[in-house]
Amino acid sequence: MLTIYGCYRSRASRAIWLAYEIGLPFRLVPVIQAYRLADPDAPGAPLHTRSPEFLRINPNGRIPAVDDDGLVLWESLAINLYLARKYGGALGPADLAEDGRMTMWALWAATEVEPHALQVLMHRAAKPPAERDPAAARAAVEALRAPLAVLDRELAGKDFLVGGRFTVADLNLAEVLRYALPAPELFEAAPAVRAWLAACHARPAFKRMMAEREREPA
Repeated sequence: MLTIYGCYRSRASRAIWLAYEIGLPFRLVPVIQAYRLADPDAPGAPLHTRSPEFLRINPNGRIPAVDDDGLVLWESLAINLYLARKYGGALGPADLAEDGRMTMWALWAATEVEPHALQVLMHRAAKPPAERDPAAARAAVEALRAPLAVLDRELAGKDFLVGGRFTVADLNLAEVLRYALPAPELFEAAPAVRAWLAACHARPAFKRMMAEREREPA
């Protein structure tokens, strides 16, 4: 059985959403981010990203990681590409061209979108108000305008990114773009992206993942 190391309030949500989409059974080993703990080294602290037991799984000290019958993988978007290829059926690539496009969109999400989307999330929602930097949030919003315009043109007149169907390409990118939701002005300027993201978030598997996330302690 697939083992996922992480928690719902982390990038592990990406692998969990994919597993729910394809009905893939998995065992979740709870691993919390060390920075969320007052004293990660305290006796009795929960398993976290600096715990020696977890560092044997991912020496980078980040979640998620997965173990699929002895194959250990890190990096959430790469994990999902692998799982979709092996188990995902229509969520995975039908041929080499689709595989290339799915990989392209995953790398694009990681390089063009995620660094800025995280700044939006941190400085408009996640950090306590006194710690937010409005200038950092504004700069991140401005940096995202060009990538979202690219994506909006790509999605104009179609429902999904690859092959005319919902695939891992949509799932991976939707989970990265979720971080930018505290900047609604970005999506007002990209109506095709807004409609596509709403469709991704309307999927039962996404709703199930988010419901579990909300039940997890913040």
